[in-house]
Amino acid sequence: MVFEYAPAPESTKIVNLKSNYELFIGGKFVKSKASSNYKTINPATEEVLSEIVEASEKDVDEAVKAARKAFKSWSKLPGSERGKYLYRLARIIQERSRELAVLESMNNGKPIRESRDIDIPLVAAHFFHYAGWADKLDYAGLGKNPQPLGVAGQIIPWNFPLLMLAWKIAPAIAAGNTVVLKPAETTPLTALLFAEICQQAELPDGVVNIITGAGATGKFLVEHPDVNKVAFTGSTEVGRLIAQTVAGTNKKVTLELGGKAANIVFDDAAMDQAVEGVINGIFFNQGHVCCAGSRLLLQESISDEFLNLLYERMKTLRLGDPLDKNTDIGAINSAAQLSKIKELTNAGKSEGAEMWSAPCEIPNKGFWFAPTVFTNVSLSHRIAREEIFGPVLSVLTFRTPQEGIDKANNTPFGLSAGIWSEKGSKILWASQKLKAGVIWANTFNKFDPTSPFGGYKESGWGREGGRHGLTAYLKGVSHE
Repeated sequence: MVFEYAPAPESTKIVNLKSNYELFIGGKFVKSKASSNYKTINPATEEVLSEIVEASEKDVDEAVKAARKAFKSWSKLPGSERGKYLYRLARIIQERSRELAVLESMNNGKPIRESRDIDIPLVAAHFFHYAGWADKLDYAGLGKNPQPLGVAGQIIPWNFPLLMLAWKIAPAIAAGNTVVLKPAETTPLTALLFAEICQQAELPDGVVNIITGAGATGKFLVEHPDVNKVAFTGSTEVGRLIAQTVAGTNKKVTLELGGKAANIVFDDAAMDQAVEGVINGIFFNQGHVCCAGSRLLLQESISDEFLNLLYERMKTLRLGDPLDKNTDIGAINSAAQLSKIKELTNAGKSEGAEMWSAPCEIPNKGFWFAPTVFTNVSLSHRIAREEIFGPVLSVLTFRTPQEGIDKANNTPFGLSAGIWSEKGSKILWASQKLKAGVIWANTFNKFDPTSPFGGYKESGWGREGGRHGLTAYLKGVSHE
């Protein structure tokens, strides 16, 4: 008899969705100076959730002007006072955590278990962390009395809508900057709910401004002459365009871009623990993670045994309604992303790799992709080189530890990596050899507001999180 889980759906009644949303500029929701609107949907059902404004160049200009006006007083506030506002934001986020988690899963497609237990607690933790830093900027490492940069233009992706917002906004305003943030086109709803939280916290008008729209809106923000800092999380392709745009200007920039992380399992690893780590590394958030462990590097002597354990564990993963508390694999965020995943998996099959997918029922509506593993993958295959951003794992093998490191580093990306071994010396040796910004040992996809995050090579530059993330929004007095 197969064990079946009874449905356990989370109620959506706690969410008060509006039929349409305006732009959040100068502490108020205001009508756009453009007439262009688009619909945001639930990717699990394709149901229209709300109508969203596509901000024009004039809208962006108004938002930057509001941020500049607010900067004059916000930057002069004592750090302890700014910290009070961040503490207030953090507490309100905690109070409204269920509402935020449900809305995040509705708009993004991620399982409620992840948004409820991981995303939203981390969002609050980031605001708490930087609230504590607000009156301690002298200890950030930039000398005495470092100064804010000014107006920060921030662009965030759709995979962690609210968490990426916290990563960007919390250190920026703690340091005394003001913000114009553009959420991803497909997932604007939790950012707009955060705007309401800013009002509830009585954050001074203009300190945080939120404009919605697609790539064109983001371009207007990056190119605006009165933006002092650009912070972007997204694809490497767009990151290149932003780097070209800000080159030759005085704008500071932080780019957190794509990845193709290697999860390296050595022959002395704790097998069951490593299987769980690999599952979490690639199937967490449907693989919609820039640092996802999308390449599994297995030492040859354990590869067959490990893969058998992995397949058995994958058979237990539950794909379906993101709002069901039993769901492990939610919906792909958009039809466009699903199309990209299918294109790369088709390329993997045509190039000779062997594909295996976990047996699961695919719903009739929405965007879905079953957890998938490719074996017999070579370094030249597209699925081993290109970021797939979905629940697809490519397996490569190695014989010696050095060969494992060489294969792990054989990528244009350098965001993250995972090491699985019982030997501390091997972990330390491997971590020194790997060219990645974030390295996990005997775990994967664990985040903390005190720890810096960022990559090398085509995975971007600059760091977010911790003290390093704070200094990205400050300048030393000596550099003025």
